[in-house]
Amino acid sequence: MTSYDQIMKLALERGFYFPSCEIYPDAPAGFWEYGPVGVNMKNKFIALWRRELIRRDGMIEIDGSQIMSRSVFEASGHLRNFSDPLAECKKCGSIFRADRYLSEKLGKLIPEGTSETVLNLMISENHLQCQNCKGEFKPVTRFNMMFKVGIGSSNDVAYLRPETCQTIFVDFARVFKTMRGRLPLGIAQIGKSFRNEIAPRQSLLRLREFYQAEIEVFCNPDRLDEMPKFDEVRDITLNLVDDKFHRDLTAVDCLKQGLLPNKLIAYYLALLADFYGKTGIDMKRTRFRRLADDEKAFYSHLAFDFEVETSIGWLELVACNYRADYDLKGHSSTSNHNFEVVEPTDQTKVLPHIFELSMGIDRSLYSILEHSYREDFRHDDRVVLRLNPYLAPILFGVLPLMSKPNMVEKSRTIHSVLRKDFDSVYDESGSIGRRYRRLEEIGVPFALTIDQQTLVDDTVTVRYRDSMEQERIGIGDLKKFLDAKSAVD
Repeated sequence: MTSYDQIMKLALERGFYFPSCEIYPDAPAGFWEYGPVGVNMKNKFIALWRRELIRRDGMIEIDGSQIMSRSVFEASGHLRNFSDPLAECKKCGSIFRADRYLSEKLGKLIPEGTSETVLNLMISENHLQCQNCKGEFKPVTRFNMMFKVGIGSSNDVAYLRPETCQTIFVDFARVFKTMRGRLPLGIAQIGKSFRNEIAPRQSLLRLREFYQAEIEVFCNPDRLDEMPKFDEVRDITLNLVDDKFHRDLTAVDCLKQGLLPNKLIAYYLALLADFYGKTGIDMKRTRFRRLADDEKAFYSHLAFDFEVETSIGWLELVACNYRADYDLKGHSSTSNHNFEVVEPTDQTKVLPHIFELSMGIDRSLYSILEHSYREDFRHDDRVVLRLNPYLAPILFGVLPLMSKPNMVEKSRTIHSVLRKDFDSVYDESGSIGRRYRRLEEIGVPFALTIDQQTLVDDTVTVRYRDSMEQERIGIGDLKKFLDAKSAVD
């Protein structure tokens, strides 16, 4: 199995991502930056998300502010509840997130909602000490993870948003009205969120500043089984897991067996599974894990985590929460704004409930990289990133076989024409074999080699990354070829 260290090495050496402010010794942990290759891949992942979820389902998208007023988070409950348990060493002052520290030391999952009393008892009963100096821990306390900011000369208190969804909730009434919305209505947003994690680590997997792609589906709680679109996804397989079952079943069978409560939730879980099936992640190594009551977020009535198996264990990529009317009721009470909408079929007023798909983009990209990484020691320690062409940061490389002026000029001309429509790279440095290897390491699906025959008949050699097979294609046919090969299945 591919290891985390292999992906980390690839990311740093090939420009996928790297630590922020890394030239300074006081650079804070939990902040990472995408390099040129990583940005391209991230943008293509987002484009796929928009294609397969937003446009397919007729959702609408907004782009909200990253700084929001204190009132927003009073209404949402984040000021009261958005905290993690903190364990601090009495001797050296080292700080750990208590539930995760216990999980690592005891080899079992400690639910996020475990109380401080229980955590303290577990530390005492298992005689756990600081891993850095063997000192004892102070009693576990709670640490609110939001970043506070001051606005203006009066330094008015506001907060960086810890999730993008609150913008959607407070904007719902205006968006619903201006877009002439009807329930169920999906409103989506991509952007950065900020969480002051106690001990961020493992690059993109635990960040203080991170990308989310969130979808909030506003629905009528009395019509959750009125989903005509469900038939489009009824046969998609969902690997459902909880403490009582582990089953690969179609969405419709999950409903028949009572494993999912209604068609709306089944529809969106299936839509999500279908999307990830197109990313290159091995779907046999994924699952929808139903969370126990002590694992759910404070706003969630029912929760599934979409998780993927990686070299460091199961990783949550998407939190799927039925938030009911928690959010709109809270904002309505605090702001005195009415969030009810009128159902056109019978003119009844309803306060919408919300089903959420909250996706971590950074974690998703890491998982795609790990699941796509291959090493082939039969061919000079060949490393290949088998990304789907439509997610590959660069679609093709243009490589002159030799550095003869006429061949270089022809190669540059071909590249100049094609790069207007496709992400590409030109490379004339080193042996042709080494240039192939450089392309394969960053997932480039095709190499276009310009040779002596190109100068005679205007054809190029197209080399396929995965099979290493080659074929001749006319220069005039390259755009059509690349369009077809980079299309989403």
